[in-house]
Amino acid sequence: MAERSFAEEVKKLRLGDGEIFTGEGILAITKALLECGVGYVGGYQGAPISHLMDVLADAQEILAELGVRFEANASEAAATAMLAASVHYPIRGAVTYKGPVGLNVGSDALANLASAGVTGGALIIVGEDYGEGSSIMQERSHAFAMKSQAWLIDPRPNLPAIVKAVEQGFALSEASNTPVMLMMRIRSCHVTGSFKTRANRRPPMTVAEALANPRSDFNRVVLPPMSYVQEQDKVKNRWPAALTFIQAHGLNERFGPEEAPVGIVMQGGMYNGVIRALQRLGLADLHGESQIPLYVLGVTYPLVAEEFLSFCAGKEAVLVVEEGQPDFIEQAFAAMLYKAGARVALHGKDVFPMAGEYTGQVMLDGIEGFLRKAAPAYLPAQRRAPNAEKPPLPDLSKTVPIRPPGFCIGCPERPIFAALKLAQGELGKHQIAGDIGCHLFASLPPFEVGGATMGYGLGPASNAAFDGGGEKRAISIIGDGGFWHNGLSSSIGNAVFNKSDTLTVVVDNYYSAATGGQDVLSSRADNATKSTKHPITAALKGVGVEWVREIDRTYDVPKMLATIRDALISDYAGPKVIVASSECMLNRQRRERPLRNQAIREGRRVETPRFGVDEAICTGDHACMRLSGCPSLSLKVLDDPLRDDPVAAIDASCVGCGNCGEVADAAVLCPSFYRADIVHNPTTRERKSARLAARIIAWLQTRRAARRLDFAGEPA
Repeated sequence: MAERSFAEEVKKLRLGDGEIFTGEGILAITKALLECGVGYVGGYQGAPISHLMDVLADAQEILAELGVRFEANASEAAATAMLAASVHYPIRGAVTYKGPVGLNVGSDALANLASAGVTGGALIIVGEDYGEGSSIMQERSHAFAMKSQAWLIDPRPNLPAIVKAVEQGFALSEASNTPVMLMMRIRSCHVTGSFKTRANRRPPMTVAEALANPRSDFNRVVLPPMSYVQEQDKVKNRWPAALTFIQAHGLNERFGPEEAPVGIVMQGGMYNGVIRALQRLGLADLHGESQIPLYVLGVTYPLVAEEFLSFCAGKEAVLVVEEGQPDFIEQAFAAMLYKAGARVALHGKDVFPMAGEYTGQVMLDGIEGFLRKAAPAYLPAQRRAPNAEKPPLPDLSKTVPIRPPGFCIGCPERPIFAALKLAQGELGKHQIAGDIGCHLFASLPPFEVGGATMGYGLGPASNAAFDGGGEKRAISIIGDGGFWHNGLSSSIGNAVFNKSDTLTVVVDNYYSAATGGQDVLSSRADNATKSTKHPITAALKGVGVEWVREIDRTYDVPKMLATIRDALISDYAGPKVIVASSECMLNRQRRERPLRNQAIREGRRVETPRFGVDEAICTGDHACMRLSGCPSLSLKVLDDPLRDDPVAAIDASCVGCGNCGEVADAAVLCPSFYRADIVHNPTTRERKSARLAARIIAWLQTRRAARRLDFAGEPA
């Protein structure tokens, strides 16, 4: 069950010649793929390109009509390997990656693909997860393009340019027999706009037709001596063909006046930021007409020396706007100028920061700094327009606490880590390794469980060095998504082979939840196009894990605690795995809430659980919060003058998971939590019973109040 339905967006995929598509950048790419006659599409979901996979999953009917094969791959490596269909056959294929981490996983297959070369266009859509909206380490995909000799396209962030880049990417790939990477930055993925559509094209050769007429060519096998010939082919044939195509078809663009003392070179994705900064400096208008020459790199690898040197001719200084580090493009341009004997001053990281996202303010300050150095006459007397100078913002880091990501309300992973924290309270602190996914939030307060992660599905593998190294067993966390992505072979298989005396906790929430709720092999739901309901426990036993325990309700904190304790003190010396299963609360609410609301509207009786805290019993210790951390669990100040400390309180966002009460029970905390079932559309008997109970309670309260001593009005 994906995060959202794309039923409306899927309808737009049928738009024909001359119609208008309106939507997000990542959705425009989906339409562009069909317009370009793509034969097969795959990939692995992950921000910011998950929506592309989700839309394609919802568009099976349209894809089938066109003869397009779609596969949600098990990993980026599997997706890249699928592009092998374009090696021997003139079929266009496209796959998606989540930025550099996807490239890390897919780099083995990418190296082989780039060495063999392709016949059909092969496009890798890279969701560049960099900057303040990123969810991963800060790295660039550029290095992988250089390493494997795959060309890298970086379109301007508007829908017409993005759609055109898809078409150009396929054509460039075919012209140079080389896979092409299309970079989609976070803001490009989510930029909205419109473009004029073309009719969808059925692929000239479908994968079914290719299967009926198999081809092979041993010259494309990556083995000596063919691999040496392939390297020479890259340099002598593919590279020149790519440069010729880039120049002939204008993939790099020039704007502004032909002659000027200075100029700005930029990655295509930086174009909007550069234009906005020039507008604020009064050097560009609202339509993007710039007073300074601009050279926009629609292709950031390979770079065309002739174009760059032509742009630099007659200029005294040139600024390179290259986001991130290392400064690959600036170094390459510096080498070109040096070899050409040009006396143009090259600026870039001297006025821009080496690392970090080029936000609007960073871009403005960098371009202004360049002009002050190289061409102060361009800066107007009023300095910046049209924005007025703003007063400096105070440093709030000392007064406002940070707000790191955390588990959702009712998340079934929360009780797992409450139990782990309780276990460490009994047995002492353990070495704990995390993994990629929602469960990594446990490394933050209030749990502070685990403090390292080495890659998707590599949590247990990252603890291998600690196997047998002391009295306490190392503990690893891995999610169901990571388990099926890479964990079963690289982590669990590794532990079995090495007879690792460790504990692994597999967090099974039924979905690849962190990427949008897509189904995985072990999902419990029916899926019309995918095979689900494959138990993780069966896979574990299949690779040789003998000590396996399954908990089908993670909210049972006492049972979780007892199972973890047993694993940590057991006499069994091999790998131990606990599969802790409960459905992701977000997906559960997405499924159940509409049905519940519909039932209430139709007048049917519905019970919804809610939890609360008895103010008279709560001691104000707040240990429940330190072991739960649920956002719905907050504080409340009482009117009682004899009680200074605030008590715990549960607000209206509670989804009734019961975790707070379970934790209180497992930790032997105060029994102040209670459950109340709210009844919608009660029966006549229930209404009468409720009225009778209310009258009895009111009578008892009045009776008690009458017996209470009242000192009001007594003399001092």
